Amino acid sequence: MRLLAQIAATLCAFAANSLLTRAALEAGRLDPATFTLVRLASGAAVLALLVRLRGRPVAGREPWSSALWLAGYAVCFTWAYVRIGAAVGALLLFAAVQITMIAAGLIGGERPERIDWLGLALAAAGVVVLTRPGLEAPDLVGALLMVAAGACWGAYSLAGRSGHDPLGRTARNFARATAFAAPLLFASLSLGEPIVTGPGLGLALASGAVASGLGYTLWYGVLPHLAAWRAALVQLIVPVLTALAAAALLGEALTARLGLATALVALGVGLTVWPQLAAPASPLSRAAGTPPRR
Repeated sequence: MRLLAQIAATLCAFAANSLLTRAALEAGRLDPATFTLVRLASGAAVLALLVRLRGRPVAGREPWSSALWLAGYAVCFTWAYVRIGAAVGALLLFAAVQITMIAAGLIGGERPERIDWLGLALAAAGVVVLTRPGLEAPDLVGALLMVAAGACWGAYSLAGRSGHDPLGRTARNFARATAFAAPLLFASLSLGEPIVTGPGLGLALASGAVASGLGYTLWYGVLPHLAAWRAALVQLIVPVLTALAAAALLGEALTARLGLATALVALGVGLTVWPQLAAPASPLSRAAGTPPRR
């Protein structure tokens, strides 16, 4: 049950991040470059403070590639978000995440059962049902950016499966990602007129310090306990959570389509993830993505 609570908290943080990004960018409260820079820097600052307060250094070494994936995701996602609609963006993002992580798992020897493939199909169908009314031919650059963002996030997630010191590793990744992204972001700001408002900065700070910094730390704590394809699958809950939260907090309509999408995603994820949560698997069977045997 502890793992289930961690997964739930992580997915809520991801959904909150989507809402915060949307509120800042769609309403013109902040430009994409400023939002991304504040998001990364505030996440790095809060995580560095937490590492310092805990009183012990970061354990182990983290490859620089992890920070590159994080920076690539943050930059590509933000710029894609202002070029294409939220519906097609969610579909492209999560399709890229699924392909990246499931393919890596299969190459690494994971072998999902038939029931797992059925669960994936149901959850993916739920996302399609949710996004289909808003689908339209997307801007090509925006679509490519969103696919790149999904691939980067998938790679960043795969890098988090080694399992040691989630807080320290995430803090290091955010600090490095800020350094990687800052020159590009400052160059972008110099080419146009920045948009900066108090509410926009507040949204970016909340996104970076809480939804991203702490949410990604939780994610790095969850990843070692899930096969790569399971970690990809559970993320299909995020667009549904985002839509439900938008209905509750922003007054958006609760529709039959949203109800059907929620049911499909919940059933699909439940078919594959619940058996592992209900009966912990051995490390070997967990790594292989097979159900536990008694």
